[in-house]
Amino acid sequence: MTGSATGPISILIVDDHTLFRQSLAALLTSQPGLCVVADHGSIQPAIHALETQTIDLVLLDYDLRGERGDALLEWLRENEHPARVLMVAATLDADQVLDLIREGATGILLKDKPVEVFLEAVRTVAAGGKWLDQELAGPVMTAAARVSVPEALTDRERTTLRGVLEGLSNKEIGDRMRTSETAVKATLQRMFDKTGVRTRGQLIRIALSKRYEPLP
Repeated sequence: MTGSATGPISILIVDDHTLFRQSLAALLTSQPGLCVVADHGSIQPAIHALETQTIDLVLLDYDLRGERGDALLEWLRENEHPARVLMVAATLDADQVLDLIREGATGILLKDKPVEVFLEAVRTVAAGGKWLDQELAGPVMTAAARVSVPEALTDRERTTLRGVLEGLSNKEIGDRMRTSETAVKATLQRMFDKTGVRTRGQLIRIALSKRYEPLP
């Protein structure tokens, strides 16, 4: 997990809606192991916070007033900042989701989710995992499920890939497909061989890259 061995996960909130931002800060700080160290409504003060404070996780609104949150993703990438980013938005289309993942967002969550889901997403991303809102998984797979090179995925491989994108474990994917965890591992290995990658994270990046064409 990010953060110090004994200290809480330090969080920066970037959202232009003051009431939402302050309510979220109060909620997160009330949770064990979480601490909001700064909250801002625009990108420049957020960058200053990232330059002057230790921040493990950024909760970043996609649609800031007069700005887009992905500009901060660009800054984080160019400056090789280690903070992980959970992007939050009222709505996103599949192409926007693909762009955000390519630009470095570790997780994407829609704002209408209940508190328990929000907290689960925060802890998952802070712990090094990925998060894709389940409402977005279907449209994203429709936009990124066909491999143009080097070889098309089978239906079984696509179903497995969707589980990977949703952050499911091999066992959970197997339960969904009514097959064994061993069979899922074998399917993943075939996908690794086809795409030339060695890890699930690399597979996700390949899956959401421009190597995949939309389904007709």
